[in-house]
Amino acid sequence: MSQKILIADDEPNILISLEFLMKREGYEVVVARDGQEALDAILKERPALVLLDVMMPVKTGFDVCHEVRAHEAVRDTLIIMLTAKGRDTDVAKGLALGANAYMTKPFSTKELVQKVRELLGAPV
Repeated sequence: MSQKILIADDEPNILISLEFLMKREGYEVVVARDGQEALDAILKERPALVLLDVMMPVKTGFDVCHEVRAHEAVRDTLIIMLTAKGRDTDVAKGLALGANAYMTKPFSTKELVQKVRELLGAPV
């Protein structure tokens, strides 16, 4: 059975390309277009890993990360934050809120796939 990944991003082009990339790598993919949709999907779908954009409508990725870590049923969900906000303070905030990794846009798809495999324990 393939592992499930949730991709949460409000930018349609990024969502489509990440969905294609992750499906090509053999993962089952669920998508969300804003922070609330992402949180609802995490609680319903229980993905192994979330690719979480920071700058989204309704709830930010920081809000979603914080709420996931506070929710006992899903607190162990792996989270990679993806964002254009690459300042050290933003990275520190994401990691302090419990993100497992933080990648700034634009990012290498090869590096992203490696990070996903590494976190999910798949052979690289």
